[in-house]
Amino acid sequence: MIALSLAEIAEVVGGQTHDIPDPSVQVTGPVVRDSREVLPGSLFVAFVGERVDGHDFANAVVEAGAVALLASRPVGVPAIVVDDVQSALGALARHVVRRLGATLVALTGSAGKTSTKDLIAQVLARKAPTVFTPGSLNNEIGLPLTALSATDETRFLVLEMGARGIGHIRYLTDLTPPQIGLVLNVGTAHIGEFGGREQIAQAKGELVEALPSVEEGGVAILNADDPLVRAMASRTKAKVILFGESGEADVRAENVRLTDSGQPAFSLHTPSGCSEVTMRLYGEHHVSNALAAAAVAHELGMSADEIATALSEAGSLSRWRMEVTERPDGVTIVNDAYNANPESMRAALRALAAMGKERRTWAVLGKMAELGDEALAEHDAVGRLAVRLNVGKLVAVGGREASWLQLGAYNEGSWGEESVHVSDAQAAVDLLRSELRPGDVVLVKASRSVGLESVAQALVEAGTEGEVAAR
Repeated sequence: MIALSLAEIAEVVGGQTHDIPDPSVQVTGPVVRDSREVLPGSLFVAFVGERVDGHDFANAVVEAGAVALLASRPVGVPAIVVDDVQSALGALARHVVRRLGATLVALTGSAGKTSTKDLIAQVLARKAPTVFTPGSLNNEIGLPLTALSATDETRFLVLEMGARGIGHIRYLTDLTPPQIGLVLNVGTAHIGEFGGREQIAQAKGELVEALPSVEEGGVAILNADDPLVRAMASRTKAKVILFGESGEADVRAENVRLTDSGQPAFSLHTPSGCSEVTMRLYGEHHVSNALAAAAVAHELGMSADEIATALSEAGSLSRWRMEVTERPDGVTIVNDAYNANPESMRAALRALAAMGKERRTWAVLGKMAELGDEALAEHDAVGRLAVRLNVGKLVAVGGREASWLQLGAYNEGSWGEESVHVSDAQAAVDLLRSELRPGDVVLVKASRSVGLESVAQALVEAGTEGEVAAR
């Protein structure tokens, strides 16, 4: 964080100082909520959770070097005490962002937010110091903590914004007002909570409504291939830039194709020129993510060649998102188990099909959460798609939703041993360990709550064990 004194922080957040001998002492380290992340000069934010109360770590964090706590009650060590820790954290982030000379880029969408944010960060880092959301910390706590990690040297601040209802993104944009706002898509993720795609579009569009006007430098970057996103152009005063494969897109892809290993390649067209891109990531869905990143980079002054080079060299920064591991025995494990919704599930299955040409493919799939009344139809559709893409074997893991996945595959014509329903992750591991052959490709994907990353990890470790045994 930019250096601030405890007295200034107390004034910004409307708090009272307790047990602070010298209010002029500055916070020079990171602002953290996890006691294990405290460094000398840190400010520790003491949240009260369902299982853990941050106030209980007061002595430990001060001994580790924290100069004070942001707390809701006195704790016997230096602290700034406020009525609401979350609101105070947001106020501090708002203050710091206003002081920064950085350009703030915010993005949202139903699918692909984290992958796109990682691409934007890697591209912009070629131009100037960039701070970005780690992983998927895109809520009312993670977002201000990310903003507070910026320093005086930071020139680009890239923030992922999530929403589970109307008004959530409006709240986040009030904490960290963006100059550039990017909307990727409107899908069915969390549709059970929102009530419909139109409500999702209403919530996601709050981002472009918060942007400054054209005269003030505001830029809205919208997906030309998604009608609900494209319609958001009428909701903003900012300059509108379209990206996509549509001929009307300002930043577009032509000649899209997949390499033999399933990595996307395309011709990147921007208003400043054209260049060729071959990505290190897997799956055609990353083309749209790459175009979104390219549109942001173009608006910030990068050339088509610079953008194409950065996109071609960018990797995956966040775990369990199309994370590919090649085992010594030739088995390929694709760990995409961080989360799942119908759009990302379909994209992952298509990537599996592309990677598995002339190889046997496995789709180890589990529940897609928060789909409400659409759950049965969406799981059924994913099971059917696996069959249409000629996936060698579908392993549906879990309870009711998994049975719907298998039912969809069965109704599409997957009989015999082409699909199987197992009760849990361990049963899936046991099945795969006994039946995998060298050269097979395995996709593992489900909503985070299912925990299928344990399947992918077990399969990777099994390959290592096999190598040791062979030696």
